[in-house]
Amino acid sequence: MAAAQVLRSEWTKIKSVNSTAFTLGFAVIVSVGLGMLISALTNSDFDNMSAKNQLTFDPTFISFSGLSLGQLAMVVFGVLVVAGEYSTGMIRTSLAAVPQRGTFLFSKVAVATLLALVIALITSFASFYLGQLMLGDHSTDLGAPNVLRAVLGAAVYMTLMAMFSMGVASMLRSPMLSLGILMPFFFLVSPILGSVSATKKIAQYFPDQAGLKVMQVVTPPDDDAPYGPMGGLAILLVWVAVALIIGYVLLKKRDA
Repeated sequence: MAAAQVLRSEWTKIKSVNSTAFTLGFAVIVSVGLGMLISALTNSDFDNMSAKNQLTFDPTFISFSGLSLGQLAMVVFGVLVVAGEYSTGMIRTSLAAVPQRGTFLFSKVAVATLLALVIALITSFASFYLGQLMLGDHSTDLGAPNVLRAVLGAAVYMTLMAMFSMGVASMLRSPMLSLGILMPFFFLVSPILGSVSATKKIAQYFPDQAGLKVMQVVTPPDDDAPYGPMGGLAILLVWVAVALIIGYVLLKKRDA
């Protein structure tokens, strides 16, 4: 089957699954809504902040507060796109139609990544503009130094988290197992280890924590990471590449 036909086939699969629209819609709504809420609360409490926190206040990053939950929806999307076929048994049919497993995985990841990027761009720009609206006099704009980089970085971050999940799902081949590992890790394990001094230096290199740096315009006073926004993005890219490569190798070696 030609590559273009495989791409069209994968797009048909993704758009025909109801959970795709629900998951991506949830990512937008929860990211934007929670970002607006936290921005509004921050604006009302700004005068009560310490002088240090006011000086290092990052209005751009505050507007992305909802992405902590939005990224989980992207993780679910990434897992379901890849592992969903294993749970239904459709993977055998798919691999019979596209025996070139590299083409099969690349097409699936490419189509899902493009869709995730479009949704992530909508989410990041909406979160930024509506968050700044809620911040009132404490807001910033896209013309300020590094703000556009942070907004685009937020979209890239969400997209890469979806891609990382696709790699993990390709390795594990089970939606339940993949989500059972990824969701607790990103929602509980990573934040906890990142807040404990003994493990913080290790947690800084986790994909979510490293990737978050690209959304920062102002470095928080308690952030002692030995890398900046582009360094954090590079670390996340390495995680994504490793996950996808391992997923591809295992797909080539194993039976459906």
